[in-house]
Amino acid sequence: MTAPLPKPRSHALVDGPNRAGARSMLRACGLKDEDFAKPLIGVANTWIEIGPCNYHLRELAADVKAGIRAAGGTPLEFNTVSISDGITMGTEGMRTSLVSREVIADSIELVTRGNMFDAIVILVGCDKTIPGGIMAAARLNIPALVLYGGSIAPGEFEGHAVTIQDVYEAIGSHARGGMSDARLSALESAACPGAGACGGQFTANTMALVAEFLGIAPMGLSGVPATNAAKHNAGYRAGELVMDLLRKDVTPSKIITKAAI
Repeated sequence: MTAPLPKPRSHALVDGPNRAGARSMLRACGLKDEDFAKPLIGVANTWIEIGPCNYHLRELAADVKAGIRAAGGTPLEFNTVSISDGITMGTEGMRTSLVSREVIADSIELVTRGNMFDAIVILVGCDKTIPGGIMAAARLNIPALVLYGGSIAPGEFEGHAVTIQDVYEAIGSHARGGMSDARLSALESAACPGAGACGGQFTANTMALVAEFLGIAPMGLSGVPATNAAKHNAGYRAGELVMDLLRKDVTPSKIITKAAI
């Protein structure tokens, strides 16, 4: 007989007659008796409709939650903020970007501590959500992993692949008279064909590699591009893996050590 999965924190939230009020409110959100018997697993989502980096994370969260359920957990999803460096760059809005990293970390930690989750999966996708997610996981020090949403697919312009970098280079070319308004507009419309982080070794993809080498992100799952069909399985696998971390009581402080760094 398989041993029951540990509930080191959530038992205080939902177990026993004196927690009937909490369970009653959670039932309104769809939870049932069998859900309360399982570990509560937070799914911190940095989805936002403003920018491609995090735009697809709603769908990826569904795969993560399916993996958690299959492995014996009860997933509970919540959201936080995101500021796109690429969109706000060169405007007053850019002043908010670095600050957002702290808000992201703080909000994930706040919701996780408040709801006494037993473990957490943190979905990230851009320059500040990735370090913010790692910071939250490290400070919480409960079984946790970070899953990167993945890089954007290349666009196609005049017969060759292009990325957002080509757009910024074209802005300079246009400014000195080397590109017409029409060509710049056509490139702008083609360079970012769908969801995913900036297609180059810029901050998001670099931070995703950092997360893997720190050991807080599953090796290999981050490298699956955002719109690749294999990303669904990557999300499902992340949900399974966090349950394994909970079972073995593997926390960030046991992975991100001075020796490992």
